[in-house]
Amino acid sequence: MVNVYPVSPSSGSLETTSPETNTPTKKKTFFRKYFMAGQQMSDPSALEVPAGADFVERFLITKRKYIAFLLPVIVMQVLWWLTAYRYSWFPLLRSRWQMPAIMLLGSTIAGMTSEGGGAVAFPFMTLCLHIDPISARDFSLMIQTFGMGGALFVVLFMKVQIEERSLLFGCLGSIPGMCLGFAYVDELLDAAQKKMLFVSIWSSFAIALFLLNSQKKRLTYPTIPDFKPWKAVVLTLTGFVGGIFTSFAGSGVDICIFSVNTLLFRVSEKTATPTTVVIMGLNSMVGFYCRAVWYGNVPDIAVEYLKVSIPVATAMAPMGSFIGSHFHRQVLAFFVYILEALSVVGFLITQPPLYLVVVGAGIIVVAFLFFCFISRLGERLLQKTESKKSLTLTSPQDPQRKPSSQLFTLP
Repeated sequence: MVNVYPVSPSSGSLETTSPETNTPTKKKTFFRKYFMAGQQMSDPSALEVPAGADFVERFLITKRKYIAFLLPVIVMQVLWWLTAYRYSWFPLLRSRWQMPAIMLLGSTIAGMTSEGGGAVAFPFMTLCLHIDPISARDFSLMIQTFGMGGALFVVLFMKVQIEERSLLFGCLGSIPGMCLGFAYVDELLDAAQKKMLFVSIWSSFAIALFLLNSQKKRLTYPTIPDFKPWKAVVLTLTGFVGGIFTSFAGSGVDICIFSVNTLLFRVSEKTATPTTVVIMGLNSMVGFYCRAVWYGNVPDIAVEYLKVSIPVATAMAPMGSFIGSHFHRQVLAFFVYILEALSVVGFLITQPPLYLVVVGAGIIVVAFLFFCFISRLGERLLQKTESKKSLTLTSPQDPQRKPSSQLFTLP
């Protein structure tokens, strides 16, 4: 069975507006389309109140989204304020106020989009505060552990649709990749090279997102269709590469998995985005453990910024996840475009060596060609999948058989 997504009139996918429509109605339609697009749930029946449900069960079902947002926020806020009072962290705000301020944006973006909070924290710390990339990387991993950990809870508690196989195989590749990156790759790059790689990689992701959104009325799936071993291998290798990026930039596996899921496997962003939130949250926890426990050499400045940024991250990341689950994909993409444009401008303002600018531009060009290639390949895979599905549906041997995956049409 083929469904159209979004299916509500507010989504605007098939809606037309007559010239006589007044301005307030147009504004209302615009707001509903882009800021109330709705959530994709893994089990829509979970929102239905069963007959005979008691008060508690009814409350947990009907107020699920508010509980999902408030519970991690309240728990983490109480723990932080008690700890900050016990160990006198408040004076740090006088000299370390910059990161709590910027993480108002960073943590919201982390919960809302497929980028981790490090996508904001790392360039701000290295390009604006002139902090070394190692401290910026460690801060990104640590703050994402708290912020995206809360966002992870929101995704799972609300039963938002995620691609579980991408989560499994992506982490199987990313965690070893990140550990190897800590041990070997990080030492091979100097500070300027890390900044260049960060800007180039994240700009490439913005290009991938643009390619994705330039495809009008494209067909997508809620999960990877016709899953086979080679797809597991692709996800594992993608996770491994993303783990290496994470080892020196604090994030990266999220955008790698997102790009492959959406461009190659044609998974809807409504599924791919919360999937990357969960992946980045888990990888941040492992990265935090490696840096703080295994290596034990986290810079003091990163720890100080962490102490004062936790209450912001633990409040804004779950809020971003909650709000972002209702936004239209074009709105989320717009945020990413702005962030990456600012990162490029900030990098150029620092007047890097010419060879780094050339290398960075080369990486962006190569990435553009690569994303075009996997997008074309994804189109061929989609056509092949639909052909097989059509044959299955019309097969006389099993006329009652249903397709393995629903198909969406995104506006």
